[in-house]
Amino acid sequence: MTDYLSDEELGQEPRSKADIDEVVWHAILAQIRRCASNGSFGSTFPETCPDGNYVVGTDIASFEAALLGEVPHLAEFRDAGTILDSLEMSMETPSVYDILDLIHFCWKTVGKPRKAGRHPFFAHDHLVFDEEAGKGEFRDTIETILRRNALAYQIETNGRVRRVVPPALGEVAAQQDFDTGDRELDRLLTSAQRKFLDPHPNTRQEALEALWDAWERLKTLDGQGDKKTGTRLMLDKAAGPTSPIFREALEAEARALTDIGNELRIRHSETDREVIARPEHADHLFYRMFSLIRLILDARSRT
Repeated sequence: MTDYLSDEELGQEPRSKADIDEVVWHAILAQIRRCASNGSFGSTFPETCPDGNYVVGTDIASFEAALLGEVPHLAEFRDAGTILDSLEMSMETPSVYDILDLIHFCWKTVGKPRKAGRHPFFAHDHLVFDEEAGKGEFRDTIETILRRNALAYQIETNGRVRRVVPPALGEVAAQQDFDTGDRELDRLLTSAQRKFLDPHPNTRQEALEALWDAWERLKTLDGQGDKKTGTRLMLDKAAGPTSPIFREALEAEARALTDIGNELRIRHSETDREVIARPEHADHLFYRMFSLIRLILDARSRT
């Protein structure tokens, strides 16, 4: 990954931007077009030599057919020529999620080409591929673009695109294995955390649903299935016997979050439930609930 002097001298701008503008989009597209033209996607979609089964480049038709099968909204940009040409010429920028899905598709199919021989008659090179190196280089190149433009998206080493959460939410993003003693609660918490890091807002809505389901299940663990008793017992443990004011604050927070789950469109989908309008609202609610659950689980683990 490229280290620029401005990063060293001025520091990196926080990765908080959600929108991919035209400049960034064309920078990403330029890297994808470079990989298409130098044969990198031939690792998965090979164009072969007429004189033997040797790979000589990328079969663009196969590449684009598979791409549109997995990122179908890009077909709306098709004009004359290839879809990559059409995207280059279009005055419109695809949606953020189509761009991120395009990046993931390209990561899956890229490899680093290396010349393995020359065919003098057809004047082309025969290629072999190092998939691991190709994926790593593609990831680093796109990561540099995202990082330098302060975009809140990150490509993991497995090619999955995740969002970069604000520093205040860092503990939520930390990977951890939940071991609460209840398998279903562990599953719900793991699902909520994974979906919370997804860049797609619909998936982050599912993260809230899973987290609130985890909250409702947690209430029943200490009260033999009775939520009222279970809630009282777990809040008592979390506050301890010497912090009555904090215990009252915990109960108020627990009640407020339960009400939020019922009144907003989190646990219920009725038309009279208020929709969570902005991503930062979802982040705020997730952090509040996650912090409360984590406090309670830490207290349970000490007893």
